[in-house]
Amino acid sequence: MVGDDGDGLHLIAGHRRFMAAKLAGLELIPCIVRTSEEAVDSEITFAENFFRKDLSPVELAAAIKDVHENGKMSLQELQRGFNKSYHWVQRMIAICGWPADVLEAIHNEKLSVSAGSNLAIVTDDSYRSFLVRNAVEQGATARTTASWLQAWRAMQPAEEAITSEPVEGRAAPVPAIPQAPCFICSEVYKVNEVSHVPICGDCIKLIKQGITN
Repeated sequence: MVGDDGDGLHLIAGHRRFMAAKLAGLELIPCIVRTSEEAVDSEITFAENFFRKDLSPVELAAAIKDVHENGKMSLQELQRGFNKSYHWVQRMIAICGWPADVLEAIHNEKLSVSAGSNLAIVTDDSYRSFLVRNAVEQGATARTTASWLQAWRAMQPAEEAITSEPVEGRAAPVPAIPQAPCFICSEVYKVNEVSHVPICGDCIKLIKQGITN
């Protein structure tokens, strides 16, 4: 489907079919020409871009951020289009700022968005990478990664732990002893069963290299 704005034709919907036809070497492609208003064209493009079954949460978040930052749709229009809360739209845009290792695991369907949201808060790159790998291998739930996040915060200096932002979007968990994976064997233990010795990221890498060698 193409739109006629008086200065030429522009593609509204059918981007993937158009690319497939070009790859097939077709010179003529049947299409429907619309002379609709820009608002209607935006709605058609919205449906074409967002309501595809094969979009991963990361791709959806990137698409939402793109149309918002390019001024194509406001947060309120996105909220109405998805029939979601304003907070949901903001949270989807925020996903694009998460660490690459977390986004990769979510995009490859190895980690849920809720589980990844906890790991995205961990600022220590080496430790977060370690947690992401364990979460993928164990199929960790949001409840599990929340306990890992809590254990990591417990290892931070008191002033940093106190000023950290709370994890959003979950009901208060049932009181439980947090769990954390062991750096050496990767087994998960209650935090009162493991030693909390401050180790920098570089030393963690050296320990891992020593184990694999």
